[in-house]
Amino acid sequence: MILSAHQPAYLPWLGYFDKLLRSDLFIFLDTVQYEKNSFINRNRIKTPQGPVWLTIPVKTKGHISSTMLETEIDSSQNWREKHLKSIYLNYRKAPYFEICYPKLECLYQQKIDLLADLCFEHLSFWLQELGVSPQLVRSSALPIASKKSDLIFDLCSQFQADRYISGTLGQDYLEVDRFQAAGISIEFQDYRHPSYPQLYGNFLPYMGIVDLWMNSQDFSIITGQPL
Repeated sequence: MILSAHQPAYLPWLGYFDKLLRSDLFIFLDTVQYEKNSFINRNRIKTPQGPVWLTIPVKTKGHISSTMLETEIDSSQNWREKHLKSIYLNYRKAPYFEICYPKLECLYQQKIDLLADLCFEHLSFWLQELGVSPQLVRSSALPIASKKSDLIFDLCSQFQADRYISGTLGQDYLEVDRFQAAGISIEFQDYRHPSYPQLYGNFLPYMGIVDLWMNSQDFSIITGQPL
């Protein structure tokens, strides 16, 4: 059993999907603390002027120690319309725009108050577009309340995983010796970003998934294997 986990992310980049798709089980970490200025509520799209951030506004006042489950979207701001407009203006000449954009218009009509719920709904949408249906579990549905290395260890134990795929930042906090002693190997992801046809000059990596989706339907490049 190969397990991976990651906190919610808006418009995830390709490395997020690589980790998820190479796992037998992906844990959607919606019980971890919200991190301001992270990739949880924002990501980039490519424009003629370079990368531009699309950010979901959230209510952070009084919620410094809130978990993802408690993080509310600031719906007083018309961010949905702004994001759709930015995507429309910058991808209307992309090869798959006519097929893809109407789907986004439907997706962004959803009125969701909590950031974690929105990210989960969007992740489900992107996986459906990729044509895959991996096993996902929200950490909030599990009887596990530990943190950092203990959290990952408990998740692996819960599902009897013998391999865990970690992001590179996991090297800063995972107690590797403890995992090895329990027969759990750890792979620290070293994602080699693929290139694909893209608008506006030289290729820019690390854009949100919408960039690949609009420009190319060859999703096998995410993992280097057929999906």
